[in-house]
Amino acid sequence: MEEQIHISGFADEISPDFEQQLKVVTELGMHYISLRSANKKGIADYTVQEVQEELMPLLSKYSVKVSSIGSPVGKVGIEDEEGFQKQKLQLAELCRICKLLDCSYIRMFSFFIPEGENPDDFRNTVLEKTRQFLDIARQHDIILLHENEKDIYGDTKERCRILFDELKDPHFYAAFDFANFVQCGEDPEECWNLLKPFIRYIHIKDAVSSNQENVVCGTGEGKIELLLDRAIRKEGYTGFLTLEPHLVLFDSLVSLETTAAENIIKENKAKDGREGYAMQYHALCSILEKIGQP
Repeated sequence: MEEQIHISGFADEISPDFEQQLKVVTELGMHYISLRSANKKGIADYTVQEVQEELMPLLSKYSVKVSSIGSPVGKVGIEDEEGFQKQKLQLAELCRICKLLDCSYIRMFSFFIPEGENPDDFRNTVLEKTRQFLDIARQHDIILLHENEKDIYGDTKERCRILFDELKDPHFYAAFDFANFVQCGEDPEECWNLLKPFIRYIHIKDAVSSNQENVVCGTGEGKIELLLDRAIRKEGYTGFLTLEPHLVLFDSLVSLETTAAENIIKENKAKDGREGYAMQYHALCSILEKIGQP
């Protein structure tokens, strides 16, 4: 594989134990992770000192770097003012953690919309609150990566594009998630075409629309092979491809979804997190080989 493309991943899908996460990724030959949770604690609940004392020694031991912080910032109700203020404080600390880890990216979201309400009615509020997040990121020279997640304002390509067009900030780009677009009834190819100028990071997760389940990358409707071929060979994409298998139930999934975890992963597709993660890694490697990225 060319040095300009790096495979990373949400290693907490392997195990809640941080050292076990690092053991598995290094056994696979990976050198990066996206840090979402470690030792049963979400990264937004860590302090700089805790990261320095508890996590950095293990990262150094296994020679693993952090590609992005998988934060929950923006994964809060648009009308939840207390939650929003708490997340602003968490974001400031996450920016300091990013600097400590020599990392440039923090993944974020654009707020849950009340069930049954029209997301377009919350456009201005979403933009204003996202600007406040951006003010914090700008102070630390950190880039926020907006993920197109289900049930948030930016779950469709059009609303994602509104965010990027309106905010126009060099500290704000897209983390493109194939599976989430499928699960929102969107065509990933059309989404890619519309958002291409803003895509700075890619999540490797696939899904089928029939029952909304996640599947091994390349076997669903995410058009992952087609779009990676275009991105890397024709459009010059460089950077990270971040594994997010969602093939087995894992501890932190409960905090990531608005519905019961069993509705997202109805049946484990591997015996454990280690096997599911390896399945996704090898499937991605096969896709990269097919498109001429050995």
